[in-house]
Amino acid sequence: MVEEVWFATGNRHKFKEALDVFGTTDIALNQFEFKHNEIRSDSLEEIARESVEAAYSELGKPVFVEDSGLFIDALEGFPGTYSAWVHKKLGNKGILKILEGVENRKARFEACIAYHDGKTVETFKGICKGSISENEKGKGGFGYDPVFVPKGESSTFAESITLKNKYSHRYKSLLELIRYLKN
Repeated sequence: MVEEVWFATGNRHKFKEALDVFGTTDIALNQFEFKHNEIRSDSLEEIARESVEAAYSELGKPVFVEDSGLFIDALEGFPGTYSAWVHKKLGNKGILKILEGVENRKARFEACIAYHDGKTVETFKGICKGSISENEKGKGGFGYDPVFVPKGESSTFAESITLKNKYSHRYKSLLELIRYLKN
């Protein structure tokens, strides 16, 4: 079993979510402030694999990275792997504007964690299906949380962090990673 692992991210929100999940284990989680110009790809797994190789090369300790995206059906999966960039440029209001009058609001969050222990790279995926709300709701979370409603629910992730922790794509991929680390 792994006793200590590093999360290579500069995103304090992602690290906090991971810390909460790892807090239920006896595996120590550390943050590695990692600055990396990630590759452009339509594949979360390809981005995560390349990033974790770079992170391990720099840190030299068991490390993981997480890449995620919001995939909107009516927009052919856009913004997908470009979600962070699109959020910086358009924000939630821009996404809602693009979807004005669109009936199919189905969307999904996907996450891919890539873990490197010095010998091998393993990947773990998490998906959360849902839809895009008609307007922003809630003050919690970050990014697209105020406009994403998980399937079968009526609240956005930003309205209920408990809901996010129960269904989140990141939560699911972190659980897969933890199972792997414990074996």
